[in-house]
Amino acid sequence: MTAKRQIALRINGTAYSHEIEPRLLLVHYLRDVVGLTGTHIGCETSICGACTVMLNGESVKSCTVLAVQADGAEVLTIEGLSRGEEFHPLQEGFWECHGLQCGYCTPGMILSAYQLLLRNPRPSEAEIRRALEGNLCRCTGYQHIVDAVQYAARKMGASGK
Repeated sequence: MTAKRQIALRINGTAYSHEIEPRLLLVHYLRDVVGLTGTHIGCETSICGACTVMLNGESVKSCTVLAVQADGAEVLTIEGLSRGEEFHPLQEGFWECHGLQCGYCTPGMILSAYQLLLRNPRPSEAEIRRALEGNLCRCTGYQHIVDAVQYAARKMGASGK
């Protein structure tokens, strides 16, 4: 039997501390231990990107990160992107531009796009498509997703967010 490990981290600005199995994946920690179910489990092999979160400012596929590797880290999930009832411009863009259909890939797409916009507030369409390459969507055909990211970039540029 494997000895449990104590971890402490911040998720969406809130401190958490739990004793966990060392083999527990970050995606399962977020969903099953903390109760943040916005991070989706897709392929569990890092292909689909549905589980994408921000870990210390970098987008990662949380199905490939052990929760113990996040000890001491800052994690941002889709739940932490909005401010109360106010959507983040990316969330608003996905709504306004029809960037989602079933919504399964949406949290991962949004967090991948979030990292892009942090690094490049005015990306070209090609840069957006390149940034989203690690995220799969079976519903939209991607154009509406690209439109949503462009919408957010314009809105964030206008508001200074």
